Amino acid sequence: MARQIRQSQRLRNVRYDVRGPILVEAERLEAQGHRILKLNIGNPAPFGFDAPSAILHNVVENISTAQGYSDARGIMSARTAVAQYYQTRGLKSVDVGDILIGNGVSELITMVLQAFVDVGNEILVPAPDYPLWTGAVSLAGGIPVHYRCDESNGWNPDLADIESKITPDTHALVLINPNNPTGAVYSEDIVRGFVDIARRHDLVLMSDEIYEKILFDGAVHHHTATFAGDDVLCLTFSGLSKAYRVCGYRSGWVAVTGPQHIAKDFLEGLQLLANMRMCANVPAQHAIQTALGGYQSIDELIVPGGRFYEQSMTAWRLLNEIPGVSCVKPQGALYCFPRLDPEVYPIVDDQQFVIDLLHAEKILVTHGTGFNWFDPDHFRLVTLPDVATLTEAIGRISRYLAQIRA
Repeated sequence: MARQIRQSQRLRNVRYDVRGPILVEAERLEAQGHRILKLNIGNPAPFGFDAPSAILHNVVENISTAQGYSDARGIMSARTAVAQYYQTRGLKSVDVGDILIGNGVSELITMVLQAFVDVGNEILVPAPDYPLWTGAVSLAGGIPVHYRCDESNGWNPDLADIESKITPDTHALVLINPNNPTGAVYSEDIVRGFVDIARRHDLVLMSDEIYEKILFDGAVHHHTATFAGDDVLCLTFSGLSKAYRVCGYRSGWVAVTGPQHIAKDFLEGLQLLANMRMCANVPAQHAIQTALGGYQSIDELIVPGGRFYEQSMTAWRLLNEIPGVSCVKPQGALYCFPRLDPEVYPIVDDQQFVIDLLHAEKILVTHGTGFNWFDPDHFRLVTLPDVATLTEAIGRISRYLAQIRA
């Protein structure tokens, strides 16, 4: 008998349920002719969100000169634009040399963790989290340790819980702000609290800020690096995919601030990995300068009357109208993360719950434990469809939940 060819053991603890078995089942149903409303992935394009025309024009204008590899760190105009962006936000010491362009934040998270993590290193990751963080830590040989975000306190991180989970093996602290999947936006005090913990325990800060421009009702985003200063190494991740509606361009960056002289060896490793993948998508890099320096069309979408705002608030309101469902009001990002009261909905397997919902109502959402939440009592809903479509979708969810209550 031929030897079975198996996946690497490094993948045994890696999950990415946003595109996992539930999506496979949805695609099977689509192949049978069913129409599935996919509310599992924060991809603006299928819901009628177009990129700003100036970005598209700039990419087209430069396409003929973007045929070869670029510098592994990224083209100069893009890195300069990112550095200047952070300079205007209080990080005056950020330089072009501190910026690395990547194929989206996802690639950069994986590269940074591969360059940073040794087997057995512990990395503090929020629960709930964007599951790439947990998966990438595991893939690099590290141990993701989840700290609790407190739903009863607006999904703010529990700083005491973070502190209690630090061990001699803890090497870094991850924060996702604005948060995916909860929509929380952290106050200055919370962000300063993260920095204080990192400073006292000699941890590297990794700050995922991809939703920094998607803020509602006066919420203010605080760059973690602003408070980290010169004595805490901070890696800030962001990019164009969400605010500029160009997910497919895979255009993101990481900015390194703080005491780089003590991180020389790590940064050399990160450069090595950047060199090995040659460079990021060159045509998409030409979008960065125009995006960051031009008219910010995102500002129209996040205020009352704008689609991002109206859709988010509609979803939040309608979810809370369902008996036994509660949802903290999102302050930013593109998601709601509602709770199903276990007394009303005694769900044991939340993945099976969303599969049953998919079969019954042809709605695809993601179960809460797919975001490394501790209990099977939440799910994540993407708020990108227009108000009418969202209203219909949540109506179908309500209809299915009524069957469970009955």
